[in-house]
Amino acid sequence: MPASRLLPSEEAVDLIALVRDLATSELAPLVAEAERTETFPREVFRTLGRAGLLGLPYPEEYGGGGLPYEVYLQVLEEIGSVWASVGVGVSVHALSCFGLATAGTEEQRQRWLPEMLSGELLGAYCLSEPHAGSDPAAMRTRARRSRGADGEEWVISGAKAWTTHGGHADFYKVMARTGEARNDISCFLVPGETPGLVADPPEHKMGLTGSATTTMRFDDVRIPADRLLGEEGQGLRIALAGLDAGRLGIAAVATGLAQGALDHAVAYAKSRETFGERIIDHQGLAFVLADMEAAVQSARGTMLHAARLKDHGLPYGREASVAKLVATDNAMKVTTDAVQVLGGYGYTRDFPVERYMREAKVMQIFEGTNQIQRMVIGRSLDRAPGGALHRAD
Repeated sequence: MPASRLLPSEEAVDLIALVRDLATSELAPLVAEAERTETFPREVFRTLGRAGLLGLPYPEEYGGGGLPYEVYLQVLEEIGSVWASVGVGVSVHALSCFGLATAGTEEQRQRWLPEMLSGELLGAYCLSEPHAGSDPAAMRTRARRSRGADGEEWVISGAKAWTTHGGHADFYKVMARTGEARNDISCFLVPGETPGLVADPPEHKMGLTGSATTTMRFDDVRIPADRLLGEEGQGLRIALAGLDAGRLGIAAVATGLAQGALDHAVAYAKSRETFGERIIDHQGLAFVLADMEAAVQSARGTMLHAARLKDHGLPYGREASVAKLVATDNAMKVTTDAVQVLGGYGYTRDFPVERYMREAKVMQIFEGTNQIQRMVIGRSLDRAPGGALHRAD
């Protein structure tokens, strides 16, 4: 029972229909085995890239789709409803392009962005460190200027934890310290084949086992000086701006994950009988399903509200945190309830709802834990009361 959607154009309607078809025909048959064997589905990302789905929110002049976030997030939701590992991967790829798209020079964008958005290349994002997860300004990875055989260059040394696509990515957006002050951090675009860049073995995770998550080691990784994105010292600003958009991506995948769990629970409740009736006809079970539906719809509403603010060029940081908080907390509740609806079968791997529940947990953790989201929201309420009115056209 896919979600009902109100989309802004006929092109968007056609796109969502395409994504649903791809998710059903290309992704769904592969999910269970890839997640069971912890196999990274690199070819799936190539398939999505060839369909134009890896660069949707970026300008057409650089090879992107030129779509509003309102539509892009609903694409992510459709993918996440079938395969959360891939939905998260698409969101991370978009985040890894953000620094170049927003802070790069026109020459840099023309040189690198079309290939990054074409779908043949896959990106990764290196911000967190083992001791500096929720506090990125405490990072220790350093970049220093040097003079190489081919001219000025940067030499990066350190380690970056929790890197999605680590060891598989073709390029890495990397934040590294370039000065002694707490916020002296800069942003770099590092090719995946650069000597000295090595991936640790992947983490063994509770969920999203089809997504490779590793620590990346930078052992005097040398890159040309023109791989700096933005001005020296602007890296933290670029990172935080990107995280607002990234939080919306995770909200979308979490909403899709919850929708997928709800769909399986409803289908089961319609087909399973007890005491001579379908279990969906029992009020106690119907109320659980009704609460699940309400949770999914409220998550979608908060997500789309933030997206529409972003599409109109209005501040949306608080709303992005609200969307991430609501969508991921709701996904945890909905997937837990889906397991309950299926009873003992929900606890087995014969049905996907136990996997959905395991996958939902990490949604409350990455792109800023939900405790961090509450801090962001609380501080924004202290700084500005809000209440601004804007026309939607």
